[in-house]
Amino acid sequence: MGDMRQDAVPRVLVTGGAGFIGSHLCARLVRDGVQVLAVDNLCDYYDVELKHERLQMLRDAASACGASFSFEKLDIANEDALEDAFVRFAPDVVVNLAAQAGVRYSLEQPRTYVHSNLAGFLNVLECCRAHPVRQLVYASSSSVYGDSSVAPFSEDERCDEPESLYAATKRANELMARSYAKLYGICATGLRFFTVYGPMGRPDMAYFKFAELMACKKPIQLYNMGNMLRDFTYVDDVVEAVVRIVKDGPVAPAGEVPHRVYNVGHGDPVQLLEFVDTLEEALLREGVIDTPAQRELLPMQPGDVHQTYADTTRLAQDYGFVPSVSLATGLGEFARWYAQWRARRSSCA
Repeated sequence: MGDMRQDAVPRVLVTGGAGFIGSHLCARLVRDGVQVLAVDNLCDYYDVELKHERLQMLRDAASACGASFSFEKLDIANEDALEDAFVRFAPDVVVNLAAQAGVRYSLEQPRTYVHSNLAGFLNVLECCRAHPVRQLVYASSSSVYGDSSVAPFSEDERCDEPESLYAATKRANELMARSYAKLYGICATGLRFFTVYGPMGRPDMAYFKFAELMACKKPIQLYNMGNMLRDFTYVDDVVEAVVRIVKDGPVAPAGEVPHRVYNVGHGDPVQLLEFVDTLEEALLREGVIDTPAQRELLPMQPGDVHQTYADTTRLAQDYGFVPSVSLATGLGEFARWYAQWRARRSSCA
């Protein structure tokens, strides 16, 4: 796929721009010559310093290619601040990636999810209504499928039995977006991301935690006795899918509500034990660890699901996208970044 031309999508607002997927997406858009405004509330759910590193990466990327990139610290749950950003920037496309993430954390801090994922998303929809955009692309999650026994997961499957409040808020986002699409003609595209991983990832994700524990020679905990299947999706594949949707525009057949939902996954689930073995090999190659990790097998945790498995047929049909990064390659890239990142930090506590 060629670069996105500036005259094709000149102004893109990315919420959650200092986040994992958001920062990688902004970097790609900047390299493609798109005018980008990234907003993020820089919450301390995980290490804020990592978010600042991502922002510096974006500033460096923009400087290197002379692109238009700006960042504003902004909480999408702040209605007035978000409205002001829409008025000043006048986006053509909005990519909403801002959300409170994490399945287990939603058991501890449920109101945080209502604040960011429900009230915040409503503000995004209202701004798109008041200031019409070409398209709204927003993050959903594979969590909406619950602990489905039907695999692979199809977008046509019913999603009314969430296993966590986080999953419930993401499904609510899909219903809210469809409502606004029908009532106000907002072209909206929801993306159900499947276990995204890669460099500069979220420290609360299992693969990052595993790397930290291995580096500190501590045992790693594998839930459901390690009998878990996850559809691990490399971040560059996710970004490529989003860019195609942003560039090509929404698929909205005449007479239908202009709202579509897509699975964004690798379509090839991997056993957790195999994933750990592959990560371990990558960390050994990079010199992060020098001995295999100890494994502690534990029961299933509340809110977790046994498997995730994306049917990516719809995304391939509508946008010609097929993920291409293998698990070994993706974890190799993560391990390379992690080795450098860890070298800049203090030793294990």
